[in-house]
Amino acid sequence: MAILTMIGQLLLALTILVGLHEFGHFIFARIFGIRVNKFYIFFDFLFPLPNVLNFALWKKKSGDTEYGLGWFPLGGYVDIAGMVDETKDASQLAAVPEPYEFRSKPAWQRLFVMLGGIIVNIILGVLIFWGVKYYWGEEYYSKAEVNKLGYYAHPLAQEIGLKTGDKIIKVNGEDYESSGDVRAALMQENTNFTIERNGEVKEIPVPNDLIDKVASKVPFMEPILPFKVGKIADGMPAGAAGLKEGDKIVKIDSTPIVCFQDFQAAIKKQAGKKVELTVERGNQTVKINPTVTEEGTIGFTSEMTLTSSKRTLSFGESFITGAKDALSVIPNQIQGFGRIFKGHISAGNAVSGPVGLAQMYGKSWDWERFWGLTGLLSMGLAFMNALPIPALDGGHVLVLLYEMITRRKPSEKFMERTQQVGTFILLTLMVLVLFNDTFKALFK
Repeated sequence: MAILTMIGQLLLALTILVGLHEFGHFIFARIFGIRVNKFYIFFDFLFPLPNVLNFALWKKKSGDTEYGLGWFPLGGYVDIAGMVDETKDASQLAAVPEPYEFRSKPAWQRLFVMLGGIIVNIILGVLIFWGVKYYWGEEYYSKAEVNKLGYYAHPLAQEIGLKTGDKIIKVNGEDYESSGDVRAALMQENTNFTIERNGEVKEIPVPNDLIDKVASKVPFMEPILPFKVGKIADGMPAGAAGLKEGDKIVKIDSTPIVCFQDFQAAIKKQAGKKVELTVERGNQTVKINPTVTEEGTIGFTSEMTLTSSKRTLSFGESFITGAKDALSVIPNQIQGFGRIFKGHISAGNAVSGPVGLAQMYGKSWDWERFWGLTGLLSMGLAFMNALPIPALDGGHVLVLLYEMITRRKPSEKFMERTQQVGTFILLTLMVLVLFNDTFKALFK
């Protein structure tokens, strides 16, 4: 069921993002009087082979356009009359151009048609970020609250000199507001943490290549999280042994438990074994003896007792904050690519495909997380489509800009060849990403 939930969330997000991206091309084509033969969410053929396995899950003809839902769920397309794309080649455009065709229109109109998907994805991303900020507000752990106990340093953080209990008082020499600001600083180059440890102030520089290990999901550092037992799962060892909601676990066998991170580390070491939990229940101390599952769990949700802060934003404030966060995705993507080229982070850890994205959406349906990730993906889709790779919108835009500057229109044969090269590049990247995704899911 959990896998179906992850797949369902990803498919819904892709349907929204791809559908509206293609609508961007569609609406600009219609504005300029260009005929659109097909408007499909997902492909109704085995991409990139337009004549193989041609069928749709649903389709309907309205006017000149056939609307449909394809069976191959890794994209979508609009078939614009008179344009070389993944559905046609130059030989299909041998006839004299018709006034309603893409190739008959001025270069500036064709440019807007190609930019339409990117424009709509940016607008959609801003609207989603705006809605999330307005409806859910902003919840975070403040600097003051986190520094009551400090940060939990996983082994990777210990390697650069951090220790559990350290209080981060400055990031890159400046004050900060929340633990989220500390996480964000890891994406930057030449980051430096100013910490307080036992009353002494120290500077901890963060190596630029640390981001590669963090991106590969190696735990680094997080606020120390005191906790109590939340809901007890049915049919699991915790309930059978007598653990109750509201209990505070203070010891596993002889190991003291101060925070949730201590509990996680200790319980996983006892996978498949019977353990003794020392539990505070009201004014009582209780001993219970559950058997840990082979996965290293006993079956309860954790309720963190660190106090979070909640900021409610007005309609206008949420728009400003949402737009700022949405638009910051693009320079962050550029910075991320820069760090790949500098060798700070490997492409395999930086890029995720369908498997990785489905895992990001999670095993349970959380609408705040769903819309947050979908807004992020919308901005990411806009950025990726803007890359000057043939077959992507950015590749078409580059050719159109060349035409507008030189006043020389490339031949349909040239466009066909660049489309083929671009499709080959995209397919190669798709195979590599799928392999990388599967490898990480199975072995990391």
